[in-house]
Amino acid sequence: MTERLTGTINVIVPTGAVGAGVRDSDMQHGLAAGAHAIACDAGSTDSGPAYLATGRSKYARDSVKTDLAILMRAQASAGIPLLIGSCGTSGCDMAVDWMRDIALEIAREEGLNPRIATLYSEQQPADLVSAAAEGRVIPLPPMQDIDATLFADCDHIVALMGPEPYIEALRQGADIVLGGRTTDTAVIAAVPIMLGAGVGPAWHAGKTAECGGQCTVTSRDGGVLIRVGRDAFEVEPLSPTNACTPATVSAHMLYENSDPFELLEPGGVLDVRHSAYAAVDDRVVCVSGSRFLPRPYTMKLEGAAGGPFQTIMLVGIQDRGVLAEIDRFVAQMHAFLTARVEATMGAHAGAFDISLRPYGWNAVSGTVIGAPEPPPREIGLLFVATADTQEIATQIAKTCNPGFFHMPLDRDQELPSYAFPFSPAETERGQVYDFKLNHVIAIDDPLQLVRIVVSEKDALLDA
Repeated sequence: MTERLTGTINVIVPTGAVGAGVRDSDMQHGLAAGAHAIACDAGSTDSGPAYLATGRSKYARDSVKTDLAILMRAQASAGIPLLIGSCGTSGCDMAVDWMRDIALEIAREEGLNPRIATLYSEQQPADLVSAAAEGRVIPLPPMQDIDATLFADCDHIVALMGPEPYIEALRQGADIVLGGRTTDTAVIAAVPIMLGAGVGPAWHAGKTAECGGQCTVTSRDGGVLIRVGRDAFEVEPLSPTNACTPATVSAHMLYENSDPFELLEPGGVLDVRHSAYAAVDDRVVCVSGSRFLPRPYTMKLEGAAGGPFQTIMLVGIQDRGVLAEIDRFVAQMHAFLTARVEATMGAHAGAFDISLRPYGWNAVSGTVIGAPEPPPREIGLLFVATADTQEIATQIAKTCNPGFFHMPLDRDQELPSYAFPFSPAETERGQVYDFKLNHVIAIDDPLQLVRIVVSEKDALLDA
């Protein structure tokens, strides 16, 4: 056991992402515990490039609105700032505006009148080409050089913000700050840093709390409250039935991080080599010894774009002979279907790809499974055709339809029929999206690539 910290800056982190679920009871516990701010994330690249390329949110609008309404009511009742990073999943400009519009809708319905700041960090390709020519854009592994054409290929490019734009928006009088793409840690560390807490503890607390209750014993039982002091921080669950332990708190440095002791952030590195984790009681953990080592300021660049199109088909297979030789079956089917498309569609097919993925065998890992692993009872075989247009992808699927549903393991066998769940068999999946950038950009001022817009206090009353 250790003594409680005093003179701390306290931040409610109610969830890992707005839209994933916020509980009003958690907010009330956090406010009663003396919170100075509410901060959380709303986005990520975890679910792939589509959300950045399109600017659309991963989460349903109703889910985001429900969570945001709880947060805005808590902000208004306590008169403390609310900070949300990576709005609309990707944090591109249109995603920030999408969440701003939801916030304005809530404000009108709830009779609230917050001063809302929006932070935009979307970048223009021409500006990045110039920065690259000046040597300020640096590739990250596995990339080794700068291809300036990549910038123009992107549908949207964002730069990941640190805490400074949030601090500036609060200094300009914002009650609610809706940020573009931001590091998960920065949005949580912003208020403690602004109010004089230790920089090392603030960054480490932000990293610990970035996913809400992920650093607790029961990770889905609500969010957490962090208390950040000059030399240490505490983390405790918002739910009275949940708990933090030194193991659950220290383990979070391993989450989405290649180094368990260092975390790269804009303007420096969080170093936890000398951090100590101590139980305050059976629910609260205190962490000391965290350091933030300043480095030249860089911002990570993320860019994504749309590419070819896909059409899919699915069958379920219980044939024992096939299941005993899945790898041979899939390989010969792939060869047959590819040859059929080339023979029947010719040059019209263009640069196409056929992928067969046996779910229930090795579709997730893609690794070879050898003896003595027994054959499964059934698999779901997914067919994916990728082509330059949706029409061609669908024509490829239709061309492959007979072989996909009726291919025997050996030529001399009668034609089988596998179970298909849908009619028509083919489903047009739409466009495929790709990440294009894995770079950082060096800057002199943390606000250099960020546009800050702060609404007038009575803007809602005039709307």
